[in-house]
Amino acid sequence: MTQHTRSEPLATSRPLHQLPRNVWAVTFTSLLTDISSEMVFHLLPLFLANVLGVRTGVIGLIEGVAETTASLLKVFSGWFSDKLGKRKWLAVFGYAISAVSKPFLALAASWSAVLAVRFADRVGKGVRNPPRDALVADSVDEHHRGLAFGVHRAGDTLGALIGILIALLVVWFTQAGALTLAPQTFRTVVLISIIPAVLAVVTLSAVAHDVPVSDQRTAPRLALRGFDLRFQRFLAVVVLFTLGNSADAFLVLRAQERGLSVLGVLGMLATFALVYALISGPAGALSDRVGRRRLIAVGWLAYGLLYLGFALAEAAWQIWVLYGLYGIYYGTVEGTARAYIADIVQETQRGTAYGLFNAAVGLAALPASLIAGLLWQGVGAWVGLGPRAPFFFGSGLALLALILFVLWVPRRAAGGG
Repeated sequence: MTQHTRSEPLATSRPLHQLPRNVWAVTFTSLLTDISSEMVFHLLPLFLANVLGVRTGVIGLIEGVAETTASLLKVFSGWFSDKLGKRKWLAVFGYAISAVSKPFLALAASWSAVLAVRFADRVGKGVRNPPRDALVADSVDEHHRGLAFGVHRAGDTLGALIGILIALLVVWFTQAGALTLAPQTFRTVVLISIIPAVLAVVTLSAVAHDVPVSDQRTAPRLALRGFDLRFQRFLAVVVLFTLGNSADAFLVLRAQERGLSVLGVLGMLATFALVYALISGPAGALSDRVGRRRLIAVGWLAYGLLYLGFALAEAAWQIWVLYGLYGIYYGTVEGTARAYIADIVQETQRGTAYGLFNAAVGLAALPASLIAGLLWQGVGAWVGLGPRAPFFFGSGLALLALILFVLWVPRRAAGGG
């Protein structure tokens, strides 16, 4: 998350090789996990649509349940790791859940089986992420946290790119040029993904060590009482934006619908990952210079225009170009909302504020993807409005959220504070 990308002036004075062992353990664990996850889950919507023949409404349900599960668990797992006084083994447990569940995708013959695996994987993500991030933060002093989280972010990004490239190679050797995904290709990718997933669990278990937990968070309270009006209204606007921010699985399906082969889809995803990797580092301090409020506004405008482009695109290459530009949006804006929250709430309220934010985004993620799927192919006898509809919807809500953010969310605290 980009709230960690800012660093103090001293952060670059410490050589990388002097970072604590925990930072490198977590970084390599995340790299290996992302290799495993990205090579499988980007192909999952194609497996559901091409192999199992399910409609986009079901794909939306699966993706929505997955993202909602991860977001809601994050609300409580950080507090729980404080309560236990342990970071490492809760994080290991989360990684292990994902590693154990993923191989079952090779056996999945129904969408309900895919849903069960996706749910278990996101449970693992929701359990592991907060204690993992806390383990990194607890292992370095405040002057080097920016560097530590920057290294971890780089590992995430590199792992994503490697995972997509491995999947691309498998598709190249098994079904190059094919428009639809073959079941054996998907199962081969799943089986290969088991190796980095297991290595990730082993790495964190063997290399990382727990550090003392000095501060105990209070249990999360999901109540808006006592918060600044800016935060309350911003949260409402974020929910509106999220309702139009459906899972990226629909972008993959849109690319295929426009004629992009499975190999082309993976090439498009690799382009996105590369652009994101190149942009996210230099853009890390951008919000400090231009202001987070302005960056959120520009980002939502860009999102609205990109989704309008996805709706209007006629050719596969246009989807590819738009998805590359989408990487610029992600690398520049992703996580800025979290940093903005830190600016508009009191320090003592931040834990509760982030709990509310995760809960709100998580609860909105399910209807967002479900609505997108229903708009595309409908349900029952209703055939939906077609593949353009989810993107018109997402674009419209993003632009409406932008207008409300600019005109309705106060710039300053009540009383001019």
